[in-house]
Amino acid sequence: MADNVAVLGAGSFGTALAMQLARQGHFVSLWGRDAKQLESDAVAGCNQRYLPGLAFPDGLTPEPNLNKALEQSTLWVLAVPSHALRQTLKDCQATYQQASDKPILVLACKGLDNGQLPTQIVAQEYGEQAQCAVLSGPTFAKEIARNAPTAVTVAAHDEALAQDVAGSFHGGMFRVYSSPDPVGVALGGALKNPLAIAAGIADGLGFGPNTRAALITRGLHEMQRLGEALDAEPETFVGLAGLGDLVLTCTDDQSRNRRTGLALAAGKSKAEAVAEIGQVVEGITAAKEIWQLAEKLGVEMPINEQVYRMLHADLDPKAAVMALLSRPPKSEAKEADND
Repeated sequence: MADNVAVLGAGSFGTALAMQLARQGHFVSLWGRDAKQLESDAVAGCNQRYLPGLAFPDGLTPEPNLNKALEQSTLWVLAVPSHALRQTLKDCQATYQQASDKPILVLACKGLDNGQLPTQIVAQEYGEQAQCAVLSGPTFAKEIARNAPTAVTVAAHDEALAQDVAGSFHGGMFRVYSSPDPVGVALGGALKNPLAIAAGIADGLGFGPNTRAALITRGLHEMQRLGEALDAEPETFVGLAGLGDLVLTCTDDQSRNRRTGLALAAGKSKAEAVAEIGQVVEGITAAKEIWQLAEKLGVEMPINEQVYRMLHADLDPKAAVMALLSRPPKSEAKEADND
């Protein structure tokens, strides 16, 4: 669909998406805030910090100048951390407003900011008429970058738009499904992160696969309940952007959120865990954002609540587990009344 693409966010995920787009024949400008690193990566031909040794395909150019990256690009892929999305949109606003044909925005950030989904932030900054899609699914950046088979979902209220954007990414080892539920797809990407921290803590404490399976299953129900309160489609949460991403991040140590949980279970502080990982751990902020949103909407999310209390109220991990186990038994068949 688009020959000139700007990918904003030169971390591991943004770089991997830029590589996939370039493989599909697009001319891709990869922008990030660290200009010196981008210049060094251009010489090295790879993202030396996050994806060392995985060569950029032809058509991908690291671009430290934001305006130049956006110039003539008809598709903007925003792969910045969720807390940086609003400022990035503000930084691009003049270029967006001046464009006679407005670029299509693809949101590849997984999180909330002040209780708002990325799509809501775009609507506030660029207006409800902005053409916007959400990309999410079970994706580790390294797997995309090395061209391992991967499947994701692209969602937009305008299904034709979702299909067009999907077509820009789809090809080779990268399969893209379309969806008319951007709310559900965006929520899935945000809600799985605190659950992955919980899974890491449980495994780090030696609880084993029974506990992990229970966390994933009950965590999925929490995702569905919050989704229902926000008018998302229930089936979205049993697809790639829901269950798929949840299983991935809860079970594999490539997940920064899971590794954070493992570090916390080993007695490390939150700051020590983040420093050890060396990248943004979205689940730390997301746990608080989700807890506040659930409280506002009156949605019961006990697993996320305990993760929030561990991360932001100094609750001991073992005490959090006991708080979950001490909850009264309920009928699984009556999900509307259940945890």
